Amino acid sequence: MEKYLITGFSGFVSKHFLEFLESLNTNVAVIGIDINLPEFDYVHYKYVRCSFIKIDLLDKNQVDNIIYIFQPAYILHLASFSSVAYSWKNPIASFSNNTNIFLNLLEQIRSLNLSCRIISVGSSEEYGNVDEKDIPLTEDQILKPVSPYAVARVSQEMLSRIYVEGYGLDVVLTRSFNHIGPGQRDIFVISSFAKQLVEIKKYNKPVELTTGNLSIIRDFVDVRDVVRAYYLLFKAGRKGEVYNICSGNGVSLEMIIKKMAALLEIEVITKVDTERIRPNDNKIIIGDSSKIKAEIDWIPTYTLEDSLRDIINYWYTTIA
Repeated sequence: MEKYLITGFSGFVSKHFLEFLESLNTNVAVIGIDINLPEFDYVHYKYVRCSFIKIDLLDKNQVDNIIYIFQPAYILHLASFSSVAYSWKNPIASFSNNTNIFLNLLEQIRSLNLSCRIISVGSSEEYGNVDEKDIPLTEDQILKPVSPYAVARVSQEMLSRIYVEGYGLDVVLTRSFNHIGPGQRDIFVISSFAKQLVEIKKYNKPVELTTGNLSIIRDFVDVRDVVRAYYLLFKAGRKGEVYNICSGNGVSLEMIIKKMAALLEIEVITKVDTERIRPNDNKIIIGDSSKIKAEIDWIPTYTLEDSLRDIINYWYTTIA
């Protein structure tokens, strides 16, 4: 039976990864670890035998014991403070947590001499502000991170390379672009917009939506496509290589609001709050997914409209 260890288990990505594993109709064992309790049911699956342990990843002894006893073949490292906005408000906590928990994990695998594959989840934020002539962004693009969160992700990537080349660990790296989908917390921009728009629709609230900068362009990819990419990288990704996980299409936040308003059949007025604009925000991020398509035959299957419709339906159900 294949065994998976998932860090950052209580976030919305791991729930979708479990559901993907269940869809394979093959028995697997999963241990999830997180400092926070999960808010979803992780024990109802037929094929996925899943358990959860509440733990701080900085607690080396406890994590050592879990890894030594469980002996996972695959580790999906999702644990992080994943909000760019949070990193601007709490740069020390964001950087030290995101970097140190990953370094701690690598050291434990090295010291235990455990043979397993680790997915090091990175971010498109690593690219920073780029010239439009460099769009779409390939994995060879020079990284120019412009937020504390992005710097931590670049550091994680560099640590991965050191442990691959210096110690022989089996790490596959990703730069996962903005993933969206049902179940995402409303501290993230698309989910936040969707929740507010659903409230306007359901409760006849004022039609004004307060936002940050709506002109920025992002490459959004559905979380259900993202977790499928993680699984395929576990199976066929190349050790030490980095892969963009992206749709290859860019859309502005303004257009996202218009698309969701159209799905809800409402009209909204947007008002920019300057305090919500991040310092030195990336203006445009669109990825090139040629590498991952060529090497593991991955392409997105959910359209942007599919994702937005499912996010809206999620909030309709949740708010009710």
